Amino acid sequence: MNPAISVRNLSTRFGDVWIHRHLDLEVASGEMVALVGGSGSGKTTLLRQMIGLLIPTEGEIRLFGEPLFGGGIVRERALRRRFGVLFQHGALFSAFNVFDNIAFPLRELGQLDEATIRDLVMLKLEMVELLPRHAGLMPAELSGGMVKRVALARALALEPELLLLDEPTAGLDPDRSDSFVRLIRMLGEELGLTVVLVTHDLDTLAGLATRVAVLTEQRILAYGTVDEIMRLEHPFILNFFHSERGKRALAWM
Repeated sequence: MNPAISVRNLSTRFGDVWIHRHLDLEVASGEMVALVGGSGSGKTTLLRQMIGLLIPTEGEIRLFGEPLFGGGIVRERALRRRFGVLFQHGALFSAFNVFDNIAFPLRELGQLDEATIRDLVMLKLEMVELLPRHAGLMPAELSGGMVKRVALARALALEPELLLLDEPTAGLDPDRSDSFVRLIRMLGEELGLTVVLVTHDLDTLAGLATRVAVLTEQRILAYGTVDEIMRLEHPFILNFFHSERGKRALAWM
């Protein structure tokens, strides 16, 4: 089986500054991979490259064995329907209500009638533990936790195989963060999703990740289980995983 994501010899330069140099990463289907690194290490840049929002300076990205770029617009669109994205702040359309936000990718598909779209939107709302009455709310009327759930419902609208999350619990209080992590884990297991998340939050990492990719020094320094990563002696790993907060978050793993 082809890996869900394969990144080979990727380099990224903005002006005279190199963000990544000869970076390699392979994510097997069914894994939940946390991408961690210091501020400015290029985590979100790499995530944006994986979904085609940024083109790397050098190297190749493949999803499910197929190159992300090239081969014509029809092939690229078909490939992009196989993944969903949850952006850090939800990125909901402020002029659309909850229903229309979730319906947007279904309507863009251009293959479904409105009755089918309505049924699918209501199904996705139920999947993220929201009620039918929430469908008419505007984004400005939602709590931070509800914004995340609506954005997750939209990311899952086309029933993707791969889910990419940028700081999924950012801005949530601990209780809502824990609840959202449980929801993602449950949906990931039920739907058989491959998940890649950028996070700096150790509780989120502990609750979701089956493997961790450490991005530092412009490359993937280490890739493995939490136990494997914690055995390595490197300043970032020591500061991130072996701090008092890190030990508390990872104590149960």
